Parts: sequence; structure tokens; C-alpha cells
Amino acid sequence: MLKQAMILCGGLGTRLGPRTAAMPKPLLEVGGAPFLDVLMAELGRHGFEEVVLLAAFEADKVRAYAEASVVARRFGMRVHVAVEPDRAGTGGALYHARDIAASEFLLLNGDSWLDTNLLGLTDDAFSRSAVVAMAAREIEDASRYGVLELDGSVVGAFLERPRQPGPGLVNAGIYRVRDEIFAHLTPNCSFERDVLPALAAAGKVAATPRSGFFIDIGIEETFTAAQVDVPARLTRPAVFLDRDGVVNEDAGHVGSIDRFVWIEGAREAIRALNDRGYLVFLVTNQAGVARGLYGEEDVRVLHAHVQAELREAGAHIDDIRYCPFHVDAAVPAYRKDSDWRKPRPGMLRDLMAHWRVNREASCLIGDQPTDIAAAEAAGVRGHRFAGGNLHAFVADLGLA
Repeated sequence: MLKQAMILCGGLGTRLGPRTAAMPKPLLEVGGAPFLDVLMAELGRHGFEEVVLLAAFEADKVRAYAEASVVARRFGMRVHVAVEPDRAGTGGALYHARDIAASEFLLLNGDSWLDTNLLGLTDDAFSRSAVVAMAAREIEDASRYGVLELDGSVVGAFLERPRQPGPGLVNAGIYRVRDEIFAHLTPNCSFERDVLPALAAAGKVAATPRSGFFIDIGIEETFTAAQVDVPARLTRPAVFLDRDGVVNEDAGHVGSIDRFVWIEGAREAIRALNDRGYLVFLVTNQAGVARGLYGEEDVRVLHAHVQAELREAGAHIDDIRYCPFHVDAAVPAYRKDSDWRKPRPGMLRDLMAHWRVNREASCLIGDQPTDIAAAEAAGVRGHRFAGGNLHAFVADLGLA
């Protein structure tokens, strides 16, 4: 399962002049925080557990960032720093981290961000024969970028510049990589100029066009724009999902994997919401804990199973809240009138306190009147799901 990511942090950033004279480009502040925080947070919310920062220039500053990373602590991610022994290029930086690479990993440029589903690079070409599956982004003016040409989902060629002025499909700096890549690397090489074109010539590179927000902070114009555009993009609409009766069949107090059965279209619905850029939250009353039918550890194990099965479908839930309390609990420790128990809005409000949520553009999908009441109390729209295919329901709402 894809759990490791590597981020290229070693470039000199010469086009930004004095800004990068003594600071790695990914550590420049954007919106009041290091740009690298954006990439780290995206990895964290997509469920990545390990991040390797590929460093060279001012590597000690990258090490200091890794040791102090609030984002890594928030998501419980392990962070390592791999330093190339000399100026080895982007391919060389990856080569020198080969001993700690997983069998499959995500590779990101440290100076650009495509707001996309990081688990979505799973097309058929990659599963069949590709060594690299990459994200591509069409932009209106591709003149300062290298561009790629597709034959279906396979990259036919990489061009240093477009064949003509205007729009083009550019490398978005996100790659899903198999460890077979190391047979194609040398201690000093460029991943973009040397490795990818050679692999493409052999039909070993797949690409998935994406339409999400894209920014590269490598020049002064885009770096300045990023100060406003990036923070604005990080405030997202959210979809809050009730669990039993919406995500899975409601068999009554579902507290174990063997009793969990997906609602038809639920995984596809969550994947579609991920692809559209929504935050996806699970908010569920779990009175089975209060009744002594199962424990909180059982809930955590079940939710880990849910995330694992979603991951296999290229999807994820960003965060989960559950309420184990009930005023008539059989277990005294859980006998409580809790603001988190729907129809009260505590779970939704807590999520909105911990995430940047565009409340006005958000909604909740539930199957009970208590769900809709909780949504109303939290100031978000509520939609009643009466059963059937959840993906079709989400599509009818215009969310997918």
C-alpha cells in the first residue's frame, strides 16, 4: 500500500534571486508558513505515514525543519532527510535515497503544488507496465515549461518547450514510482531531462491529466501570487458523512470488521469527492460503546480497515469523529449528555475548528433526522440519503 513519499528539496532556486541565496526554495514562507508545510499537510491528510526530504543546498535547514515540523506531528508522520553527497541532480538525489525507498512511493517536486487526489495515480497503464505514473496539468501558457504528449494514458514524448505558443500539458511534479526506477538512475542525473524521456521512449511512463489548482513558486511572479492564492485554496468545502446507513449498511451497532458492509457506490462516492477537492469527514454516533457492545479500540480498528479499503480504491477520509457517549449508557464511564452526540453539532464544530473549512460551501449527508438537525445546528446544509447508490446520490447533488 502506498504509504511513503519523497519530496525534492535540493534545488538552488536561482530565478528567485536573493530570496534563495541562503534558503532552500521549499522552505520559503508562503502565506506565513514554509511552502513545504502545504505539501506535508497534503500528504498527511491523504494518509501517508513516512516522508523523505531529499536535500542538498542548505541541508541543515531542511534537517531543522524536519525535526521541528508541526505538520508531521499533527498527522503522526515519520520524517527522514536524505542528503546527496554532491550536487547530484534530481535523479541523483533519488538514487542516493534508494536504500530507504519503499517498493512503491510518491515523489513530489518541493516547489510546486497541484491540488489533486494524491491516491488517484492508479490507471491501467501503471498497473500493467509503467515504472512511473505522473500527474499532468494543462495550463494556458506553457511557454516556460517542458510539456508532454500523450498517447492515451501513456507518455509518448517530453518536449523542452511546446511546439507552438499557448496551452500545453505540463509535468505537475507528482509521480507514483516503482522501485524499478533505480535501475534507470545514476549517481548524478536529472530525473526530468535524463530519466523520464528514456523511460517514455520505452513506454514506461503513464500520465493522468488533472484539473486542480496548480502553482509553481519558482519565479517572482508566481511566488508573489502564491502568498494570496495558496492560503485561499487551503480553505476548502467539506462533505460530512454519517457512517451507518450512508457509508455502510446499518446492521445495528456495527463495531467490527466482519459486520461492516459497504453501501453500494460508497467508495466511488468518496473517491469522487476526493477528486473534486472536498474535505471528507466521517461523523458517527457510536452508542454501541456506551452499551458495552464493543470498545473504542474496536472502533479505531474498524475505521483503520475502512481507510485501508478506501486507499485500495484511490480514496481516503480526511478525518473522523465519533461519539461513544449516551445519557443511558450501560458503561458508567460513557454515561454523559455529550454535545458530540447528534443531533447536537459538536463533532462537526470540532472538525471545523481543526481544519480550514468553507462552511457556506459544505454539507452533510445522513440517513436520519438527527443527522440533518446536527448539520443545521453547525451551519451547513443537510441532505437525507434514503438508500441506494451513494455515488449516484452524490452526483445528483452536483458534488461529483
